Amino acid sequence: MSAAKVSVVVPALNEAQNLRHVLPLIPSDVHEVILVDGRSTDGTAEVARSLLPHVRLVAQPGRGKGDALRAGFAAATGDIVVMLDADGSTDPREIPHFIEALMNGADFAKGSRFLRGGGTSDMQSYRRLGNASFVIMVRLLFGGRYTDLCYGYNAFWRRVIPLLALDGDGFEIETMMNVRALKAGLQVAEVASFEHERIHGTSNLRTIPDGMRVLRTIFRERFGSARSVARPNGRPVVAVPVESAGRATAVPVMAPDDGISWPFPAEPISLAVGIPKADAPQQVLAEP
Repeated sequence: MSAAKVSVVVPALNEAQNLRHVLPLIPSDVHEVILVDGRSTDGTAEVARSLLPHVRLVAQPGRGKGDALRAGFAAATGDIVVMLDADGSTDPREIPHFIEALMNGADFAKGSRFLRGGGTSDMQSYRRLGNASFVIMVRLLFGGRYTDLCYGYNAFWRRVIPLLALDGDGFEIETMMNVRALKAGLQVAEVASFEHERIHGTSNLRTIPDGMRVLRTIFRERFGSARSVARPNGRPVVAVPVESAGRATAVPVMAPDDGISWPFPAEPISLAVGIPKADAPQQVLAEP
């Protein structure tokens, strides 16, 4: 599909059981898989090495998801960086969709559970309400037409990392990335994605404290002294999945619809081959 080298960054803290369900599904022809280990005590690093002998293990220097991701981004050597959760909530077999959006001209591809073709089985009603409120807030304060905000399945060209100037340590890193992509004038593509329930263990997400961190991040980016980033010539765009017999059709951005998902094949996918046409949503770029 492309000669671009893909680095997959996986932050992990005591995810040994879940890695067995995640790492084998990463496309076999990615350039590298970087697992950032947050001082796990359950053999996470050893399990990762047994599953992927060539996995790159990075010791997390601090604490929090944002800190782990920043360490992974700094270690990445590919042209494209993909963020992937270690708990099984994000499906590695969706990676080709994100790569396709980038190859179609986007600088930054963000997953959305609320585009047609996306969905979630791991979001309580109060979290949906909070996420929707944050989405509306970001639209009003920064523009753009995001349909999702607090979701950690993203991919981007490694060259944009300096423009994002990331400095978050916790779960607010996802919101920070999405907002700063808008502020930097990057071409942003939304890709429909399905969020699954964590396979084993309990989440480190704390709804109220982490929600407050997200809220503070939004207001700091708009009204605080957050670092200003250079604005390139590109304009934000949105990728819309359409089902049109294998061809792309120009359509407006869909209204949120979280009740639909598409099937994925049971085996890992090669980036060079991609997903069979019947299962692959088309990506369409539309002006916001």
